[in-house]
Amino acid sequence: MAMDTAPQERGIPTAPFVTDVAEFIGGADQDVMPTLQKFQEAISKYKFMEISTTQRRKGLEQKIPDIAKTLQMVEYLKSRKDMPDPTELTFELNDTLFARATLDPIDKVHLWLGANVMLSYDIDEAIELLTDKLATAHKNLELAHADFGFLRDQITTMEVNTARVHNWDVKRRREHGGRLPSDMWRRLHSAARATAACAAVAAPTARAPSSAWVFVPVRYASGPPRARSERLSGGKSQGRRTGSGGGAPARAVPSAKNWARDTSRAARPAPAAKEAPRKAPAPRTPPRPKNQTLALPPVLSVFHLARMLNVHMRKLQFRMEQIGFDDARPDRLLKFDDAALLAAEYNREAVANEEAAFDIFPRPQVREEARASLPLRPPVVTIMGHVDHGKTTLLDTLRSTSVAQGEAGGITQHIGAFSVPVQHAPGAIQSVTFVDTPGHAAFSMMRSRGTSITDLVVLVVAADDSVMPQTREVISLVRDAERPMPMVVAITKIDVPNADAQKVRYDLMAEGVEVEDLGGDVPCVEISAKKKLGLDTLEETLAVLAEMADLRAETTGPAEGRILESRVEKGRGNVATVLVQRGALQPGDVLICGTTWAKVRQLLQPDGRPTKKVLPGFAAQVAGWRELPQAGDEMLGVQDEAQCKRAIDNRKRAKEEQALLHDAEQIDQERRRKAEEDAQRERDAQMARRQLTMLQRAEQEGTMDADAVAAAVRQERLRADEGGAAPEPERRKLCLILKADVSGTVEALAGAVGSIGNAMAGVQIVAQGVGDVTESDINTAHAVGAHVIGFNVQAPKSVQAMAARVQPAVPVHCDRVIYQIMDHVTSCVAALLPPREEMRVLGEAHVAQLFQIKQGARAVKMIAGCRVTNGLVSRANEVRVLRGDDRREVFRGRLDTLRHVKKDVTEMRKGTECGMALEGFDQVEVGDVVQCFTTVHVAAAL
Repeated sequence: MAMDTAPQERGIPTAPFVTDVAEFIGGADQDVMPTLQKFQEAISKYKFMEISTTQRRKGLEQKIPDIAKTLQMVEYLKSRKDMPDPTELTFELNDTLFARATLDPIDKVHLWLGANVMLSYDIDEAIELLTDKLATAHKNLELAHADFGFLRDQITTMEVNTARVHNWDVKRRREHGGRLPSDMWRRLHSAARATAACAAVAAPTARAPSSAWVFVPVRYASGPPRARSERLSGGKSQGRRTGSGGGAPARAVPSAKNWARDTSRAARPAPAAKEAPRKAPAPRTPPRPKNQTLALPPVLSVFHLARMLNVHMRKLQFRMEQIGFDDARPDRLLKFDDAALLAAEYNREAVANEEAAFDIFPRPQVREEARASLPLRPPVVTIMGHVDHGKTTLLDTLRSTSVAQGEAGGITQHIGAFSVPVQHAPGAIQSVTFVDTPGHAAFSMMRSRGTSITDLVVLVVAADDSVMPQTREVISLVRDAERPMPMVVAITKIDVPNADAQKVRYDLMAEGVEVEDLGGDVPCVEISAKKKLGLDTLEETLAVLAEMADLRAETTGPAEGRILESRVEKGRGNVATVLVQRGALQPGDVLICGTTWAKVRQLLQPDGRPTKKVLPGFAAQVAGWRELPQAGDEMLGVQDEAQCKRAIDNRKRAKEEQALLHDAEQIDQERRRKAEEDAQRERDAQMARRQLTMLQRAEQEGTMDADAVAAAVRQERLRADEGGAAPEPERRKLCLILKADVSGTVEALAGAVGSIGNAMAGVQIVAQGVGDVTESDINTAHAVGAHVIGFNVQAPKSVQAMAARVQPAVPVHCDRVIYQIMDHVTSCVAALLPPREEMRVLGEAHVAQLFQIKQGARAVKMIAGCRVTNGLVSRANEVRVLRGDDRREVFRGRLDTLRHVKKDVTEMRKGTECGMALEGFDQVEVGDVVQCFTTVHVAAAL
């Protein structure tokens, strides 16, 4: 076998294409492992060269604009060379400060050449030098692009070669009964480890694959294929991206001669290794997770299989291509055997059960060629930003209503969706559907849900407040979105006295948002919602971005959409606000959402008016749900109720099984943690016993102080008595039952109050729901000792009377502002904490003189002559002695005697002198401070 690698003119070897595998490896009876190993080494080297080429290309792409800008400036200076007047310039002092400057006509310029080198040139000579440098950079960039494409082709060719050789080897083994010599399997594993190490060294910036290499049965025609955006080695191409930014120095590319010499060694099969005299121990590997069962029908589409496996459609299609499926269209129907094979790739064991596998899925997406014939739909625009930056006021102005005045505390606490006709928009966009999200920190889940269903994002920033925490959160949500999401910055409140729109732009640039006014690509509009300034420009900008996005959807077929919010209304029952994304929603339709369903009894517009049909891009209120759907869940139209109930039963059963698996996993983790703690405690005890033995031996030999040995013995006994560690105090919990008006606010309330607490006390939510506080809530709270918290709901007088009548009484707190509820819960949790001791100093006395007095025949008592310098010193309180400049404590106790001259007194005040003796402490020194204090108990705070 020989690898003929004809080098390219710039030193990159050309990968061979394997047509006859047997001839390529040197015979039909040869081992393929050396060839496969060389292939993987070649792929690793190609990837390394690809990374170096990418870095070189990015560096050139950054340098070319700088060279062109410098050349333009030098040409401008040349044009002003003969002008009598000096040139006026704006000189940059720092990022936000500029100054006026004048520049006299000059004949020479100084060019920075890098590496701490700056040289002086005539203007004409500098222009010539920069022109040549710019042309050379453009030429090198073209060569870098060509090398990058050539390397992609070579990598794909080598991956196809790997697949061809592997498939040939599999076919050969099948013909021989599926057996391979034991030494060949041994070489297989050793080659895999060696290849993984080579790949880790060759491409350190690329993410390491899950295995050294993957063999895939792919059918290709003769001749090397063209490079693709996704490789056969699995997943997205990680090796084609660099971990470092542009401008980094390119790494050295291996020599073509050495590279070809290394790869040509694959012609000689590797000699068999000698058996070791003793058997090596088997490596310890973690246990593989057990496969979970997955009920599958006899026939299902690729799209439905992806939903059941909970994997991305593109990833499943790519895995099908790896396995060898020639058709991976989403609407392709798979037999059970094929679906079971794909499920095994994701550690799922397929079980043929059509009834248990029945479910409702969205329709496959329309093909790209047919999408252009679909009608346009209104864009869904989400208004996001910090609290009290004017989001709701802006929407009130657009739809001529006043929602902001009706919101408690003046802040939005729900997700609202409504359509607004756009009068100033060009083209076919006639209306825009706006989604208003809360800006308070407690509503982060609502903001995340808003970005998941939106087409455009309007980031509202107040001109008098600039960038705030929730502003940064919105920027992160848009930046980390799974799909590209255009954003428009709306600077509000430009009419207030301290407005500074330019500061907002610079602050946004610091957060990575480059607006158009500063050379970026994010549109920025200054508006005033109260004075209706700039609203026309905002509408036109949104319409233009919507037309560029070409938003289209089917207007026929079952409806598909998302739940924005759900709530309970008197006289209407369970109501949900939905956003239709595909199809048409009409009264009488059967809908499924999560584990609940509905037959549309009422279909209302956001303003409460009835409607007969809701098309994609519009929001509506749907009444008729059997149970409240969860905000954010997917809503799907169903043909009849029977299919809907079948799917609901299967979803509930799957949810229960998933919860059971989760509980089992939690129990296993807890048992594993306790076992590790017991083992660590035993190791600590053994270590302590060994140290004690060493100390005792050293004491017997006379090399250790007896006091140290006694201290070690006491410590060991204390450790044995306490089990090696002091028991941690049990964390106290405040049990809560949460009620709110809509499901979205229940979620936000649970997230806000659930994080209140510390290591000693916290919150435990025992139940939560939608609607007013009921007697059932009081009974549950009384049974578990919980508080009832209501958000935007009421507690009827009969319910309040029942809560006060039971013993002990059930605390009920209802409010309409979320941060007031958070303050109330915080105070309740703080009340659970034990009071903390606080030392309050009453007075201080400085020791000025020491003298002794005799008591009895032999007893001598040390008296400290002191002067009270602050407060008072009392015999009724405790004292402590502080010594040195660091005021370290050397004694704490009580006064034995306190005298003024020869008279016993109970206290001495500031400015007086006295003598005092301390109980059990005679080591007082001149200069010590005797501090009198008392200990009080104060309420703890979080």
